[in-house]
Amino acid sequence: MGKFEENLHRLEEISTLLRNGGVELDKATDLFEEGIKLAQVLEKELNKVERKIEILVNKPTTDGDTPVLELFPEIRDLQS
Repeated sequence: MGKFEENLHRLEEISTLLRNGGVELDKATDLFEEGIKLAQVLEKELNKVERKIEILVNKPTTDGDTPVLELFPEIRDLQS
Protein backbone atom coordinates (compact mmCIF):
# COMPACT_ATOMS: atom_id res chain seq x y z
CA MET A 1 0.00 0.00 0.00
CA GLY A 2 1.36 3.43 -0.96
CA LYS A 3 1.64 6.50 1.23
CA PHE A 4 -1.48 8.08 -0.34
CA GLU A 5 -3.53 4.97 0.38
CA GLU A 6 -2.19 4.76 3.93
CA ASN A 7 -3.10 8.40 4.59
CA LEU A 8 -6.57 7.89 3.10
CA HIS A 9 -7.12 4.79 5.21
CA ARG A 10 -6.05 6.66 8.36
CA LEU A 11 -8.39 9.54 7.51
CA GLU A 12 -11.24 7.05 7.12
CA GLU A 13 -10.39 5.54 10.53
CA ILE A 14 -10.41 8.98 12.13
CA SER A 15 -13.71 9.83 10.49
CA THR A 16 -15.29 6.63 11.79
CA LEU A 17 -13.99 7.20 15.30
CA LEU A 18 -15.33 10.75 15.40
CA ARG A 19 -18.71 9.83 13.91
CA ASN A 20 -19.22 6.93 16.30
CA GLY A 21 -18.56 9.12 19.33
CA GLY A 22 -17.37 7.75 22.62
CA VAL A 23 -14.04 9.56 22.28
CA GLU A 24 -13.02 11.99 25.01
CA LEU A 25 -12.96 15.63 23.98
CA ASP A 26 -9.16 15.98 24.12
CA LYS A 27 -8.68 12.84 22.03
CA ALA A 28 -11.41 13.94 19.59
CA THR A 29 -9.69 17.30 19.18
CA ASP A 30 -6.36 15.60 18.48
CA LEU A 31 -8.00 13.24 15.99
CA PHE A 32 -9.75 16.13 14.27
CA GLU A 33 -6.45 18.01 13.95
CA GLU A 34 -4.75 14.91 12.53
CA GLY A 35 -7.64 14.46 10.10
CA ILE A 36 -7.40 18.04 8.86
CA LYS A 37 -3.66 17.67 8.26
CA LEU A 38 -4.18 14.38 6.42
CA ALA A 39 -6.93 15.90 4.28
CA GLN A 40 -4.63 18.76 3.30
CA VAL A 41 -1.82 16.36 2.36
CA LEU A 42 -4.23 14.21 0.34
CA GLU A 43 -5.67 17.25 -1.45
CA LYS A 44 -2.19 18.45 -2.37
CA GLU A 45 -1.30 15.02 -3.76
CA LEU A 46 -4.55 14.83 -5.76
CA ASN A 47 -3.86 18.28 -7.22
CA LYS A 48 -0.43 17.09 -8.38
CA VAL A 49 -1.96 14.04 -10.05
CA GLU A 50 -4.66 16.18 -11.66
CA ARG A 51 -2.03 18.49 -13.15
CA LYS A 52 -0.09 15.50 -14.53
CA ILE A 53 -3.26 14.14 -16.11
CA GLU A 54 -4.08 17.51 -17.66
CA ILE A 55 -0.60 17.66 -19.19
CA LEU A 56 -0.87 14.12 -20.56
CA VAL A 57 -4.39 14.56 -21.93
CA ASN A 58 -3.59 17.89 -23.55
CA LYS A 59 -0.17 16.99 -24.91
CA PRO A 60 0.15 18.30 -28.49
CA THR A 61 -0.04 15.58 -31.13
CA THR A 62 2.27 17.42 -33.52
CA ASP A 63 5.16 19.82 -33.01
CA GLY A 64 3.16 22.90 -34.10
CA ASP A 65 0.15 22.26 -31.85
CA THR A 66 -0.27 24.13 -28.61
CA PRO A 67 -1.77 22.22 -25.67
CA VAL A 68 -5.19 23.00 -24.26
CA LEU A 69 -4.57 23.74 -20.61
CA GLU A 70 -8.03 22.81 -19.40
CA LEU A 71 -9.09 19.21 -18.88
CA PHE A 72 -12.74 19.86 -19.79
CA PRO A 73 -12.95 23.17 -21.70
CA GLU A 74 -16.52 22.41 -22.76
CA ILE A 75 -17.67 22.82 -19.16
CA ARG A 76 -16.37 26.39 -19.13
CA ASP A 77 -18.39 27.09 -22.29
CA LEU A 78 -21.55 25.73 -20.62
CA GLN A 79 -21.10 27.94 -17.58
CA SER A 80 -20.99 31.16 -19.63
